[in-house]
Amino acid sequence: MNKCRFCGTELKHTFVDLGMSPLCESYLSENELNRMEPFYPLHLFVCDNCFLVQIQEYVNPENIFSEYAYFSSYSKSWLEHAKNYCEKMIRKFNFGADSFVVELASNDGYLLQYFVEKNIPVLGIEPAANVAKVAQSKNVNTLVEFFTEDLAKKVTNDYGKADLIIGNNVLAQVPDLNDFIKGVKTLLAPHGVATFEFPHLVQLVKQRQFDTIYHEHFSYFSFFTIDKILNNHRLKIFDVEELPTHGGSLRIYACHTDDSSKPVSENVGLLKNKETEEGITSLEYYSGFQEDIFRLKREILEFFINAKNENKKICGYGAPGKGNTLLNFCGIRTDFLEFTVDKNPYKQGRFLPGTHIPVHPPEKISEHKPDYIFILPWNLKDEIMNQLSYTRGWDAKFVIPIPRIEIL
Repeated sequence: MNKCRFCGTELKHTFVDLGMSPLCESYLSENELNRMEPFYPLHLFVCDNCFLVQIQEYVNPENIFSEYAYFSSYSKSWLEHAKNYCEKMIRKFNFGADSFVVELASNDGYLLQYFVEKNIPVLGIEPAANVAKVAQSKNVNTLVEFFTEDLAKKVTNDYGKADLIIGNNVLAQVPDLNDFIKGVKTLLAPHGVATFEFPHLVQLVKQRQFDTIYHEHFSYFSFFTIDKILNNHRLKIFDVEELPTHGGSLRIYACHTDDSSKPVSENVGLLKNKETEEGITSLEYYSGFQEDIFRLKREILEFFINAKNENKKICGYGAPGKGNTLLNFCGIRTDFLEFTVDKNPYKQGRFLPGTHIPVHPPEKISEHKPDYIFILPWNLKDEIMNQLSYTRGWDAKFVIPIPRIEIL
């Protein structure tokens, strides 16, 4: 039986069903193209008790995250975001050489490197060995492990408690949520702070961001639900910020429930009220998303059909996980999108899962001179359009698929 991963309630209500899809980070080499490729249901449910939106765990996380194709440091704007965060935390909470900072799912050291520069002791916890290796080369002390309550006890024994625990875009990727939050509770110093950033479910619904749904993301959070989960583990959210990253994210600040040194900011009440007004605690709120996404799929296909009927050349920019959800759901293959390009050498020379669209280095764009460049990581569109300003030379246009097809 399909049960809620937080509260155990039986899941009976569909949020959206995107059909069958391959794992979005399983890029293929040329000699894998004729092999059978596993596809799994991309079917999201909403819990009618705690309103956690979630997918069943079809694949063991070790199969997804032990070797990973995503390296955070390839986005300049994301590095800037990380650096600003580091400076803000030091200012706000006076972290220094006697503090201890731990990041969960620390990727390639994209964030902790800025704490290392300030001589603040850090520890990264990252399950993907290939990515952790890059972090270690930046002097970011990294454990190649999945974060669990057991690991939290071990880290506490070996290093002591953490003054700051960071989790950026990791909560969605945790199948055993309760164990993970117990681990945070265990590792956090009595007056410590934990911050988490994650895409906000309200933005996903409002901006039709169906492509951020994939098997690597087990859960999708509203503020109401994450607050409920942390409260259940005796952690309180004392502040929250709305961020523009990833199409609209939340950054929550949490501490132990009995830590009276951190008064609860008015932002917390304001956001709760805002979500209640949106209707996120009623099932009705979740019921219209499927039809909305079918409409968007038709709009995207209409663009491709019209452009191809006019003999236009279309290539992609980027090979993000979200792009693979979009392309597979819409049935877009090389008849519509001849190739895509990506700055990450790990993806170059490979093929996208499911659609088998080839991935080339960015230079391929100037050789091919396409009429349209379809931006798959639309959340980085400004950075990408800036990078490709030279394509104005032949009057190329950029296409943004979310929240609606837009030609720039």
